[in-house]
Amino acid sequence: MSTYHYTECGLQNVYIAGLAPAMDEDGDEVIEIPFINGLHTAIAHGIVKHAKGISGSELRFLRSEIGLTQAELALLVHADKQTIGRWERGEWPIDSTAETVIRRLAIEKLLIPYDQGIEVLARSSVQTAETQPININATGQGYTLEAA
Repeated sequence: MSTYHYTECGLQNVYIAGLAPAMDEDGDEVIEIPFINGLHTAIAHGIVKHAKGISGSELRFLRSEIGLTQAELALLVHADKQTIGRWERGEWPIDSTAETVIRRLAIEKLLIPYDQGIEVLARSSVQTAETQPININATGQGYTLEAA
């Protein structure tokens, strides 16, 4: 078993360890990803726990997982939907206060286990150019976020 670079979710920084390859009808090796909802919750958990700011594509991922349109999210963070779009495309830096609210919203809506206070989220919501990998371990029962 090797580590699978999971880009199908729209993110370039997600890696899954523990997935066994399978053979398709043509005899080609393929990766089957079971429990996709659990995987996406683990990815959201990884985004929320980032020690530094989230990227535009991570914002888009969280917004989609929460089930909000750009306009709906804009209302919650007191921005306009064009601003949300610019954040998601990486044209503008994400407002740190809005990012803190979005992280907290993801924790609540997706039932992400998180035992830190809002202060930790606020300190983490700082713009960065670093790519922060999200490493996930596949188990027979679902997915766990690899400890940083």
